Amino acid sequence: MTTFVLVSGPFTGGWVWRETAGRLREAGAQACPLTLTGLGERRHLAGPDTDLETHIEDVVQLIDHLDAPDLVLVGHDYAIHPVLGAADRRPERIGRIVHLDAGVPQDGDAALALVPDQEVRERMLRPDGPAEYGGRVPAPKSGEWERWGSTAGLSARALDLLDRNAAPQPSGTLVQPLRLTGAAGAAATTGVFCTASGMTIAMAEALVRSGPPRFRALADPRVTFFELPTGHWPMLSVPDRLAAVLLAAAAGEGHRITVSGDEQPFSAKPFVLAPPECPRERTGAVDLFLPDADGPRPAVVFVHGGPVPAGTRPTPRDWPHYTGHARYAASRGAVGVTVDHGLHDLTAYARAAEDVAAAVALVRADPRVDADRVALWFFSGGGLLAADWLAAPPPWLRCVAASYPVLAPLPGWNTVDARFRPVDAVRTAGELPVVLTRAGLEHAPIAATVAEFLAAAGTAGIRIETIDVPDGHHGFDVADHTDDSRRAVRAAHSAVLRHLLR
Repeated sequence: MTTFVLVSGPFTGGWVWRETAGRLREAGAQACPLTLTGLGERRHLAGPDTDLETHIEDVVQLIDHLDAPDLVLVGHDYAIHPVLGAADRRPERIGRIVHLDAGVPQDGDAALALVPDQEVRERMLRPDGPAEYGGRVPAPKSGEWERWGSTAGLSARALDLLDRNAAPQPSGTLVQPLRLTGAAGAAATTGVFCTASGMTIAMAEALVRSGPPRFRALADPRVTFFELPTGHWPMLSVPDRLAAVLLAAAAGEGHRITVSGDEQPFSAKPFVLAPPECPRERTGAVDLFLPDADGPRPAVVFVHGGPVPAGTRPTPRDWPHYTGHARYAASRGAVGVTVDHGLHDLTAYARAAEDVAAAVALVRADPRVDADRVALWFFSGGGLLAADWLAAPPPWLRCVAASYPVLAPLPGWNTVDARFRPVDAVRTAGELPVVLTRAGLEHAPIAATVAEFLAAAGTAGIRIETIDVPDGHHGFDVADHTDDSRRAVRAAHSAVLRHLLR
């Protein structure tokens, strides 16, 4: 008989699992919903010292009092932090860990980094933030649950249950870093994506194949994946389907991601073109790729995608992808520029925007650059950084380009500042030329933001020059070494250069 330990996210308690637990028991499993200290019917136990360690101990105590081997620990949202902490202390008791619409926190990570409510996160980041809240983050009010996750699929009754039963979250649980020794590293793992939150198995596969090396761990044969077509609270929106998924996960079922041993990560894949070498100079976080030409030349600043975890090596400005674009720009007579910026997580767009602005200022101050002829070229998740430049284009900005960009925060990206919405900013772009390269096999959530962007531009009378790669994937300029990819890259560079020289 499989035993499930069910631990829910912020503001909720064991009550939220009632229907899912019932389905599991009907199937012959043992289901043990856990209410963490300070929440649900235990809200009166919250105190100034209630923190992540308190919640880890809650899970450990339940594990110790269950007479069952190979427990399945299910952590929803924030609860994956205490679940992983407990598994690290009782690894011999754990058969599988299920990340239910939850992240994959590492040693030293605090849950606050992924709190989707921007106002709460920013307030808590202040030195006196937790004290201002009196040690407890207020539960969302009626109509505010969307700020903490997609409410897709929730009935009026389910939303009413959240409103009536929600309890304030002890602030110490969000700010205390998770400490892991790695003892539970051998446990089997399952990720369950609630697709209305924005993540899908296809996107996870793309991260494994083209993202930072740390995502390669998701291709371990002990890791499986499921999708649920619903929002962030599947135990309330689709309890039957969630129970079926948990039972299948416990049986070792689910989708597995496979990669060949010699498959290169995105950071090492070669560019689709082979532009000649050229002089390269580094100043701080900025690299200039210089053309063989006299006098000040126009410049193209290539803004990498992300988020890219801090500590990733090599950094993006050294990836063949971006150096290839910069060298090709130099071969066409422009100064190519690569830059490292601080988009290390979804909360860091403002910092990244400052880094890009500083890089552009440095480039324009270089005597080899024509300061009145600059283009900015954005890629993937870096596309959101185009918003500032589209909203109020300076006169020296001759073109904005974007390749397979994210042009509005994706579902579940609630932590992104509302300022970074190119779908809105494009309405005031005026006469600024925009060159957009689309991948025909783009991930559906990203493609939806591109469609929204084009519709907004059309309504505002903004002309967008589009270059399509019908059989191209996200990142086609390193992922798909085809004639169509090469044609698209050349065409996009030609368009940008045309606007720079006009």
